Amino acid sequence: MTILIVDDNPTNVIIIREILKKENYLDICSSTSAKCMFEILGIDNHPNQVVPNKSNIDLILLDMMMPEMDGIEACRVIQHYSHLRDIPIIMVTAVGDSKKLAEALDSGAVDYVTKPINKVELMARIRLALRLKKENDWHKERDQRIQEELRIAALVQNAVLTSPIEDDLFEVHALYKPSAVLAGDLYAWYQLRDGRYGIIVLDMMGHGISSSLVCMFIASVLKDTITTYVEPEKVIQELNRRLYQLYIENELIQYYFTAIYLVVDTRKKRVDYVNAGHPPALFFQGNESAVMLHQVCYPVGLFDTIEVQQKSFNYDGDSHIALYTDGLMEIVAGDYDAQMAYLISYFEGNHEWDEGMMQQAFFNIELQQVRDDDKCLVWISLKEGGSPE
Repeated sequence: MTILIVDDNPTNVIIIREILKKENYLDICSSTSAKCMFEILGIDNHPNQVVPNKSNIDLILLDMMMPEMDGIEACRVIQHYSHLRDIPIIMVTAVGDSKKLAEALDSGAVDYVTKPINKVELMARIRLALRLKKENDWHKERDQRIQEELRIAALVQNAVLTSPIEDDLFEVHALYKPSAVLAGDLYAWYQLRDGRYGIIVLDMMGHGISSSLVCMFIASVLKDTITTYVEPEKVIQELNRRLYQLYIENELIQYYFTAIYLVVDTRKKRVDYVNAGHPPALFFQGNESAVMLHQVCYPVGLFDTIEVQQKSFNYDGDSHIALYTDGLMEIVAGDYDAQMAYLISYFEGNHEWDEGMMQQAFFNIELQQVRDDDKCLVWISLKEGGSPE
């Protein structure tokens, strides 16, 4: 526990030092000016200076009236350095002006004592300041541990995302940007038998750790569910059954997700899909206008059973399908029609995946509003070749 005394009057320094020693605060250092204090703290009066991340000073007793730079201005300088802001500063002053004392507190000081020094008052204020610092340090260390655990969890979450596929008749790529460390959006695809592929994009209700954990639970059962049940109707019903098992009685929150799941048959040139409360996927064929793959059933997990209406369509020649979560729509100001028009304007035309263009259009731009939702885009390229059976 190191206490720094800053006072240009040697007598005041001696008095305070003796008071502290009698209270068993033995690790004490002192300086006679703000400049000397900055040297001890490892800084100077330049906020852009590169400095260490931590100081060994636990508390500063700072004289308000000093030559060259007074205590209030010195306190303001310290506040420029993020690693020093948590050091409690107690102003020591003979000034009784309430405006000056208020200015000192506004500049970053946590408390003040008046001269002549009253031992009982000084020690009471020091103990309070140190107790609050100890609690603040504990919270910071805990938050750092939590952030590190979240970082590792995000790496695990990112590891379950599927790698791109580039086959002769089928390609699938994705871009993904969570709003926070952990995300509630998820995409996956699996190669099935007989030239078929199963692709799913889902958006878990809510944000934060709990939604991300539920999302990871779904990720853990996706491969088994899709490869076992294959057909969109059966896959969505099975995912609904799995998620509803997580229902916790008497809890106000019930987790659910929107999803769109497709099975692309490259031999028959057919797409079967179910849209469970998700924004419509967009299908582009040749130079034709976009076709919206609208919702056909409720989101997954709201009810114990779910009625699913599977849809199908055929494609001919080079085509592509864009799947996305609502975070992509929310970057566009305006109503639903304006949002869809914006998406179509970027998705139509070239059937090939252009990652640079999509990155610039949806993931790199500086938004006016605060980004508060995950963003996910999956692009399926359907290529000419094969013939209907």
